Amino acid sequence: MEIIENNIPVEIYRELRTKSGLSSKDIEAATIGLQNSVYSVMVKKGEMIVGMGRIIGDGGCFCQVVDICVLPENQGQGIGKIIMQQISNFIQTQLPKSCYVSLLADGDANHLYEKFGFKDTLPHSRGMALKVV
Repeated sequence: MEIIENNIPVEIYRELRTKSGLSSKDIEAATIGLQNSVYSVMVKKGEMIVGMGRIIGDGGCFCQVVDICVLPENQGQGIGKIIMQQISNFIQTQLPKSCYVSLLADGDANHLYEKFGFKDTLPHSRGMALKVV
């Protein structure tokens, strides 16, 4: 497996999201969003990109871990852990110590994120979202 940092191509980003069960993003949204990544990583297996993850935010005060996904046929092989290890390394070495890093855990993904120090924020704070329609 090969780890590729930064510059996730729009086509690969959109394909990985949908094939991994995440919501689709149109080309305009993906193009804008990817340009504003603080950090991104892909995992390549053979000739195919099989997983990715990103950090978004202002790079100083607040960041969010997003787009953690692995193609279904490659899940259970430790690829999600590789992605999170790369992201964790970036957080620990490149972000200011006071940066608040958050994420939203879908399904049972919280078990993976807990291995990297992420904790549930309840009851002190509750995550909320607004979807633009």
